[in-house]
Amino acid sequence: MRRDILAAVAAFAVGAVMLVGRAYFDRSGVPAWFLAVPLALACAGVAVRRSAPLVCLALGVAAVTIDGAYSGPSLPTTLVFTDNLYSAALYGPARASRWLLGVTTTAAVIIGAVIGMLERSWLALAIYGVQVSLVLVVPVTTAMVLRQQRDQAAAERARAEQVAHLAELDRGAAIVAERTRMARELHDMIANHFSAIAIQSTAVLSRKDLDAGAVQQIMTSIRENSVQGMAEMRTMIGLLRQEGEDNDATTRPRLADAADLVKRARQAGMETVMTVEGTPYDLPVSVDLAGYRIVQEALTNAMKHGDDRAEVVITYVPGLVSVVVDNPLNETRTQLPGAGAGLVGMRERAALVGGAFEAGPYEEKGWRVRATLPTEHAL
Repeated sequence: MRRDILAAVAAFAVGAVMLVGRAYFDRSGVPAWFLAVPLALACAGVAVRRSAPLVCLALGVAAVTIDGAYSGPSLPTTLVFTDNLYSAALYGPARASRWLLGVTTTAAVIIGAVIGMLERSWLALAIYGVQVSLVLVVPVTTAMVLRQQRDQAAAERARAEQVAHLAELDRGAAIVAERTRMARELHDMIANHFSAIAIQSTAVLSRKDLDAGAVQQIMTSIRENSVQGMAEMRTMIGLLRQEGEDNDATTRPRLADAADLVKRARQAGMETVMTVEGTPYDLPVSVDLAGYRIVQEALTNAMKHGDDRAEVVITYVPGLVSVVVDNPLNETRTQLPGAGAGLVGMRERAALVGGAFEAGPYEEKGWRVRATLPTEHAL
């Protein structure tokens, strides 16, 4: 508003100088000072061109009407009126700018045609038509072009902000997914070893009739589980520290290594049997890891909640591998505390490779975990 007022004052000052220099049609009977009245009205429109563009247009129209009817037209008022038209088309409503373009175009054609008829000359029609178009149409079209560019720039800024917002949402989703994956890996990796350690330690503390050989065997198993858990933890930390996406396949757990899980379960005191049906073959990395972790978590749950017995069946068929872990439940057995994330993690692992997972009671006092993992087009 302050800049517009200063612009209005400057326009009036320059216009007054032009009036002193007689930049107007001299009509007898009209005092020269009267030319400053329409000029002041047009300059008042400049002062409110941003805050009230339609008022600016109304003041400009009143100014040129008075100027043309009584004293003019004068050049200063006409020049300021072009700014009134430009401001109304640029800062006013979009609908008003389109309406203003139609009105000014029609007025330019009519004025040029009338002058051409009065002068009886096509040359006069062309000259005055062009002059009137410069005064009426050009400011409006210039404002509309600038308005379109401004609207496009605003739309591009909004689109850029939207893209940045979507990118931030994707980044947040990726962070959440990575945290979930790391939590799942840590749970599956640590729970198995520490569950075995807790069960064996409880057995040593609760039974006083164990001989030195049995105690030595149990402590050896506890040590092996501790060392293995630390080794797997170091492996995972090493993979997380690696730059890029290249992982050492030799450190990756495989479904073919499920026999080691069965061996550790036996060392923990659980009678475990594993059967492999079909001909084993190389599995995709994601399926290999998912199958191994599902067997690991199922055996962990069997040690915590089962009856010291479990049966593992791994079946290989073309395009599919299935894992089934059965164990009887013992309701009287003291259960180790759990986070309740085991079944959730197994279901997530199966879903990530496009497989199916189910877990629940079977037969009488039994529990079954079954995962079916496709080996073709695995994620």
